[in-house]
Amino acid sequence: MKTRLDLMSVIAMSLTLIAFAAAHGAAAEAFEQEAMVDKARLTFEAFINDPNMPWLRDNIKDAKGLLIFPQVLKGAFFVGGSGGSGVLVVRDEKTGQWSQPAFYTIGSASFGLQFGAQASEVVLMVTTSKGVESLYNSSVKLGADAAVAAGPVGARAEGAVPINFSATYVSFARSKGAFLGISLDGSVISVRDSWNREYYGKPVRPINIIVEQSVSNPQSAGLRDALAKASK
Repeated sequence: MKTRLDLMSVIAMSLTLIAFAAAHGAAAEAFEQEAMVDKARLTFEAFINDPNMPWLRDNIKDAKGLLIFPQVLKGAFFVGGSGGSGVLVVRDEKTGQWSQPAFYTIGSASFGLQFGAQASEVVLMVTTSKGVESLYNSSVKLGADAAVAAGPVGARAEGAVPINFSATYVSFARSKGAFLGISLDGSVISVRDSWNREYYGKPVRPINIIVEQSVSNPQSAGLRDALAKASK
């Protein structure tokens, strides 16, 4: 009898440890996503306050949506690539309010002699409703599925045309505070379903988050407030 009780105690303790590990893992994952949303806010504010980006600042009120990637890593030995995670936020054309964030990844591959590494912040302004709708699919390839153009910065940005040219995406990138004229043609933007699920507590797609507005997370208030302030 004692042996059986000891075995049951071991099983109960094991189940408790498994449950604790699972809960701890979920909490760690949620923390990572919350940190990403906070980083997206800091990146957006840095871009908006950058004196070299008046065009972005002046046209943010007309944007259909924004993809904010706080860190995109590029560079390796001989075979290079780039990639990072970020969020999509969409502006409601009727109310002017910004949506809850949906999580995405951006990635590309290139070949050549690329030594060292480079980390950059990237903001993509979505200029059309069709461009926003295409992001509700699992993935979009820039250049193939939608045109992307480098946004005007510095002296070029003064008096530049408003948001009415043909590119679906207008890109801005910085590294250590300096503007980068990187090309994003060929980059693939993909929905990060697992992060959306963890952040909102159930399986959701971007259309559920942005169009149906069936979920929300109060932790995103800081990012949305920063967007609202810049859009006035």
